[in-house]
Formats: sequence, C-alpha cells, structure tokens
Amino acid sequence: MEYKDRLYVALFGAFATLVKKTPLPIQEAITKALASLAYLLDSKHKKVAMSNIQATLKLPKKEAKRLTKQVYHNLAFLLKDFVLNQNTTKEAILAKVDFKGEEILHKALQSGKPILFMGSHYGNWELIPLALAAKFDLPISVVGKPLPSKAMDEILRANREQFDIELIKKRRAMRKIFHAISKGRAIGILVDQHTTDREGIEVEFLGLPAMHTPVLSLLSRRYEAPIIPIFITTEDHRHYTIHFHQPIQPLRTSDEKSDIRQLTQAQADVLAKMVQNRPQEWFWLHKRWKKAIQYD
Repeated sequence: MEYKDRLYVALFGAFATLVKKTPLPIQEAITKALASLAYLLDSKHKKVAMSNIQATLKLPKKEAKRLTKQVYHNLAFLLKDFVLNQNTTKEAILAKVDFKGEEILHKALQSGKPILFMGSHYGNWELIPLALAAKFDLPISVVGKPLPSKAMDEILRANREQFDIELIKKRRAMRKIFHAISKGRAIGILVDQHTTDREGIEVEFLGLPAMHTPVLSLLSRRYEAPIIPIFITTEDHRHYTIHFHQPIQPLRTSDEKSDIRQLTQAQADVLAKMVQNRPQEWFWLHKRWKKAIQYD
C-alpha cells in the first residue's frame, strides 16, 4: 500500500472510530470541527467553489464564502453518515429516511420499462441507493468513477455494494449497463460532473455552458423509458428526505441528435432548479464549467 493510501486509511479509521464510539452530540461536534478544518486547509477546492458560486449565483464574495463553508459542512456530515452506514441493516437505513413522490417509482415499476435514476452529488447522495434498495427491494446498478486511492475505493465499494447494489465503473460502462438492464436492474447515474468533449454534450447549466453526460438520454431513447430525477435533502443531518421528481419523458423522433440534446438539457434544468433552491447541499468543489470559468 502506498504512503498516501496508508495515510488516507489511517485518517478515515481514526474518524470512524471517533464517530462509532461517541454519543450523537459529540459525533456532531467532531464532524463540525472536521468541516472547519477542511475549509481552512483545502485552499485548492475552496477557490474552485468560490469561483463556481460567484460565476453562477452572482453572490458577493462574503456570501459565496459563507456558502462554501456550508458545502464543507454538508460533506463532513455525509462522511459521518457514511461511517455509520458501514455493515448496516435495512431497518437502520429506513429509520432515518422519508420518501416523497414514491408513487412516481411505483408507476415506473408497473410500466415494465427499465428504471433510470438521475442523481447528482447533492445532499447525502451516498444514502440514496441504500435507501432505495432497503425500501423497495430494488436491485440497482450505479455507474461511477473509482477513487484515486485504491484502498479508499475498496472501503467505498464495500459500503456502496450492500443490499444487492452493483457498482459499474464509468470507463467503458455501456455494455455492463445493457447487461444490468437485461437482468431487470435499475440504473443510477450521477450526472453533474464535467465530461470531455468526446464523452459529453454541451448544455446550459446555471446560466453557463457546461459539458454533460448523455448516457441517461441514450438509454431513455433506446428503451423508451423515462428518466426519474432523485434527490435527497436534510434539515439537521439526522433525518433525510428522498424526493422523486416528475420523470423526464423519453423522446424518439427521426432526429436522434436533437432527441439526445433535449433530454440532456432537461436533466441539467432539473438539477439547476435544485441547486438554486438549496445551493448549500450541492458539491461546488468540482471544476464543472471548464469551458466558461478560468480556474487557477
């Protein structure tokens, strides 16, 4: 194991021990302290967040700084809950989650079409697949990119693959996605990361051009299946609400390129509304607008 991997594992293990061995008030105090420390030390990603927020939300520097601190706060509590969800039970997951709009999922299940979930790095996104699998006994395949640290990626994978959840690596994923669909598995993709020109489609997102993955659009058109946007919010980082939004209906005209572009823009529009409504819960630390923002 490389030095960095050993360091990451040691730091994660220390935090996990503190979380698991202390009562809730102390857990929360430790998590807030971790968030403040990360904000102070992580100048690289802090600058990215500030640039993103000021360019899109047009906030003054003072407000952008306050929002950036909230983003670190949200991420620290996501990490705390991630620790608590290791080797968990379905009952423990469902005890802290409510669902809104679940009739949308029931209708999709009754249709016989593949279930396509559109997610993002928003709120406690790691909890969504676990909650879906626990509540609906739904086999899910989630497409994602492995972490740079192999050791930490193994920890992440072990946590994510509970309750018949499958991880599909983003690289060359389509064949595995088709296979998962053929087995009746739902597909979940986080759509808010920058893609290369070769992989993505340019859309407007929060008023600026951004590259966006078209994978869900391609699947929706191929299978004539709706895309179900799904997000998770919280008021206290103790209890969470998962929201099923109205599906993005499939398009299948003679103009495939136009269909894909419209479906992809529709996904960006749904996410933009969520971010504008509760910007503190979105992952602003990513270089999302490489075509429009000059990052240092």
